[in-house]
Amino acid sequence: MRDRVNGRTVRQSKRWQKKLDNYRASCRKIKKAAPDILNSKNFHTTKQHIQHGNVTVNDHVRDVARYSLAISEKLHIRCNRRELIRGALLHDYFLYDWHVPDEENSHKLHGFYHPGKALKNASREYNLTEREKDIIKKHMWPLTVVPPKYKEAWIVTAADKWCSLRETIHLRKGHGAILEKLRKN
Repeated sequence: MRDRVNGRTVRQSKRWQKKLDNYRASCRKIKKAAPDILNSKNFHTTKQHIQHGNVTVNDHVRDVARYSLAISEKLHIRCNRRELIRGALLHDYFLYDWHVPDEENSHKLHGFYHPGKALKNASREYNLTEREKDIIKKHMWPLTVVPPKYKEAWIVTAADKWCSLRETIHLRKGHGAILEKLRKN
């Protein structure tokens, strides 16, 4: 018979504790690699826009950064983790709500155009490396015809696809539901 703690097995508790520890460790790595991004005014505006489902852009890019780290560590991929994190945080730095129609109807083609807009916005505010630029510009491959050049960009592309899928089919619930309620009032 298994030992039980509040109705859960000790083994389940240890598994959840390990997940929490990994989550906290990845959050510390992200804070260390990108304090300028995380503290910028424009980055905070990404909390006001929905990305997929009810997940904000801010939550989405942080998830992509965490999953990118997890992929690189789990698969033992040697890469520049600082640039990986920074590129992941800025890959959707387009700074608008793509669900709201605009005058040029460019939001209908958001998937094709937002990497260029994100790169333009990020380049104005930060000194980006070539790897960071490649991550931002090519994270929508294969919609962006030219494939990523660096392994960091491939990792973020894969993590972005995974996070987008989770958000779209509602495996990941975000803070966007609160925004929707506020907008209706």
